[in-house]
Amino acid sequence: MIIAGGAGWNARAGRMIARWAEELNIPVAAAFRRQDCIPNTSPVYAGNLGYGPNPKLVKRVREADLIIAIGARLGEATTDGYTLIEPATDRGPTIVHVHPDPAELGRVYPAVRICSGIEDFARWLGPAKNWFVLHGPLSAGHEAHAEWLDWSTPKPREGVALDLGMCVLAMRERLTPEGTIICNGAGNFSGWWHRYWHYGPPGTQLAPTAGAMGYGVPAAVAGALRCPDKTVVAVAGDGDFLMNGQELATAVQHGVNMIVIVVDNGGYGTIRMHQEREYPARLSGTALHNPDFAALGRAYGAWAETVETTEQFAPALDRALAQTGVRLLHLKTDIEVITNSTTISAIRRK
Repeated sequence: MIIAGGAGWNARAGRMIARWAEELNIPVAAAFRRQDCIPNTSPVYAGNLGYGPNPKLVKRVREADLIIAIGARLGEATTDGYTLIEPATDRGPTIVHVHPDPAELGRVYPAVRICSGIEDFARWLGPAKNWFVLHGPLSAGHEAHAEWLDWSTPKPREGVALDLGMCVLAMRERLTPEGTIICNGAGNFSGWWHRYWHYGPPGTQLAPTAGAMGYGVPAAVAGALRCPDKTVVAVAGDGDFLMNGQELATAVQHGVNMIVIVVDNGGYGTIRMHQEREYPARLSGTALHNPDFAALGRAYGAWAETVETTEQFAPALDRALAQTGVRLLHLKTDIEVITNSTTISAIRRK
């Protein structure tokens, strides 16, 4: 198993690492919010680790006998609180850790240490046949990719007025991974895009690995100014947007072309989820009395619409894509659907 993450990636390095893994047919997983490191189209790409990963990918990581971490720090999010990967013991995997900073090597897990930049390491790898003697054909890479394709394909959720999974699918039908930059801050809302969006080469995913709220809108401003040829989409929860939404003024002032999707469930969803898990139905300080985000966007000079049902989203997105400048879609969702895989009611029943 390879875990790819950290900084210093470019498209060439990602392709070289992917080709090496394809020769061996071993899975390549992305570290938390580093899904643009490796081509998602690679037949051995296995999806992403972090919050709410594919349970089948988690099982593969837990059962791996060798983990090659390339550029990833193996921090708390990627390792699920340092529980996903055991240190090198009789039960744990052998870990090869590749990182450009020697201070990171072996900092969390005992490992074979290789201090190297990403592309330098990719060039050094050479043909996979020079590295391993294979005892029979391997199939894990292709199997893991098939599992990810199934996991990342949204299925309609019954009884949900505005289904975010189907909204991401509508985006996939209209936008290309290579031509789109997805920017987001922190919050449960981001899980729908991390799970269902297929990312392009390095630089097409702008997201904070430190959990900073309010990152998405200013990141989109920067991305749109730096890459005017790409479609730049900021995805923000309502609480997340309220941290730095005033950067719409900067975007309008500089004539930036970008789309902002505000997912409004009327609360701090991640904190609410933890409250429900630890103290069901005992809530404190997580409800939000929000403005009309579409009206707020128009006040800043953006084109804006409100979306309340799944059926309304695709036509609204088409209208947004037909515009130029700053465009905002205000998505009104139900906080009951607290993540892409569970509900508040289900959490309370546990």
